[in-house]
Amino acid sequence: MKAAVLYEANRPMDIEELDQDEPGPGEVKIRIGAAGICASDHHIMVGSAPFPMPIVLGHEGAGTVEEVGPGVTRIQPGERCVLSFISPCGYCTPCNTGQPQMCDTHREVNSLMFDGTARLHKGGADIYQMQKVGVFGEHAIVPEAACSPMPDAVPMEVAALIGCSVTTGVGGVINQPGIQTGGTVAVFGTGGVGLNALQGARLLNSRQVIAIDIYDHKLEFSYKFGATDVVNARAENAVEKIMELTDGRGVDYAFDTFGSQVTSLQAIQAVRKGGSAVIIGLAPAGETAAIDLVDLVRMQKSLVGSYYGSASPHESFNKLINFYLQGKIDIDGLITRRYELEQINEAFDALARGEDGRGVLVFE
Repeated sequence: MKAAVLYEANRPMDIEELDQDEPGPGEVKIRIGAAGICASDHHIMVGSAPFPMPIVLGHEGAGTVEEVGPGVTRIQPGERCVLSFISPCGYCTPCNTGQPQMCDTHREVNSLMFDGTARLHKGGADIYQMQKVGVFGEHAIVPEAACSPMPDAVPMEVAALIGCSVTTGVGGVINQPGIQTGGTVAVFGTGGVGLNALQGARLLNSRQVIAIDIYDHKLEFSYKFGATDVVNARAENAVEKIMELTDGRGVDYAFDTFGSQVTSLQAIQAVRKGGSAVIIGLAPAGETAAIDLVDLVRMQKSLVGSYYGSASPHESFNKLINFYLQGKIDIDGLITRRYELEQINEAFDALARGEDGRGVLVFE
């Protein structure tokens, strides 16, 4: 099985032939159809997110079931699936309290299978799979719980993006408890997740949607996905500009889809009295923000985190697939670059340069 392997941070991935085990109990062999190029993988590549190595990265993907292991009953060979990078165990406290995207068991074993072993090997050494999926390869052995069947009408490239950026962005907006329609919204960062957060705000019929980034071309691109106003945070003070655009009130909701000390603080500062700041993007490990606690209390602001769309991935996938098929969200338009597996390092170079939209690896 050919895959891209990361052996250490800050060096290119190697395209290699790996030995792959058969699927074990409760596991499925997937032929990968498409995989998204996501900033979360890039964090691992540059060393700002600790993961075990060597590892096959890629957590945003879709494919076709080729083989099932013992005990698998929910899906069959030939079915097309969106892959969830969280495989809920169904038994831990988060799973049993309606938050399977935060499954304790999944997190404990992370990039190994639930039995604590690897399915990929090279020269006798184990190779990890990012979040149990590792879709930067021709095939992947994944838990049955990672697989969400989808209609034939959904292209593989579209399904791959639903696997992470669409769910994280759209879901991180529409799944917030108590969120109201017709409000004012600021979205910090217009990468793959940010563009989808804009679409989430549009689904809620938000009357004003302000996109913030440091690249003019990305801000221009954001108009296609629901932005009504844009702010270049490199050229002007983002918070002051948001206040100007909202007549000094601030926005009802601010979403930080980038994840950094600077953008998270700006999101908190940009919301009105009683408003909510939602942190969606993952900052580098260990990074903190100095929050003005007096402002938080006196202005009665809310600060919350949102992981993987703030809801069950499989439930979100079904909802987003229906939105896509009904023409309510644009996923095809997010895809601006397509690559073969051998071009994977080139794909991440484009992401690091801040090019518009999303790149995808295409396998079929």
